[in-house]
Amino acid sequence: MKYTRAESLDRIESTIESGDPVIGAGAGTGISAKFAERGGVDLLIIYNSGRYRMNGRGSLAGLLPYGDANEIVVEMGHEVIPVVEDTPVLAGVNGTDPFREMSVFIEDLRRRGFSGVQNFPTVGLIDEDSSYRKNLEETGMGYDKEVEMIREASEQGMLTCPYVFTEEQAEAMTEAGADVIVSHMGLTTSGDIGAETALDLDDAAERVQAHHDAAKSVRDDVHVICHGGPIAWPDDAEYVLNNTEGVVGFFGASSIERLATEEAIENQARKFKEIDF
Repeated sequence: MKYTRAESLDRIESTIESGDPVIGAGAGTGISAKFAERGGVDLLIIYNSGRYRMNGRGSLAGLLPYGDANEIVVEMGHEVIPVVEDTPVLAGVNGTDPFREMSVFIEDLRRRGFSGVQNFPTVGLIDEDSSYRKNLEETGMGYDKEVEMIREASEQGMLTCPYVFTEEQAEAMTEAGADVIVSHMGLTTSGDIGAETALDLDDAAERVQAHHDAAKSVRDDVHVICHGGPIAWPDDAEYVLNNTEGVVGFFGASSIERLATEEAIENQARKFKEIDF
């Protein structure tokens, strides 16, 4: 483990005290991680959807059986961790994986240089009222497994930054020892493979605030940041942060690597095609 939980938290709290937002960035490739770090992000998170996203597929590919999510994050660690110089790297862990002894797997992630974890893939993205989600919960592959994964990682001294989708989940994750609650507003909009169905920013701010308040009701030292849905661009994040109380930052995955890449590559290619000779 490159950074202990205490060291990672010191960095986060120093950012907060300076008045700057805490920014986490998803990295599906080594180059994404390298340049997000140069841009000053506080945390880097790698998980299977990052690989799919940077291969031109929607992020929800990470929830479908296209590969072993936990094995993919280990492979991505080989690509990302060596190029990161001074930023904690977190692993997206599929906590519902029935083929992993989670305590052993988390210990292995620590040994490989990961400083923390996040719960991804997460069943939290599946509608709670759907039969599919209910059946997952009923058959031992529910969100409670993700809570227990976060508890295990916390007990092993890792930084824990779980996604939550409801106030009840915010409370459960905070009780399990979460250090940073990431209030998830759903699949990120914008760009070529972004979602079209999402809350508006005012509704998102209201929901983020509710998650914040629920988490703080359990433990006052927990930090809360926002992610996803309509919070796609810097102006969106600024709006939400200015319309909530106590929310200290933003986590961007598609927002930081996919949207920037789509626009930059298309524009660069167009400029070459416009060469006059």
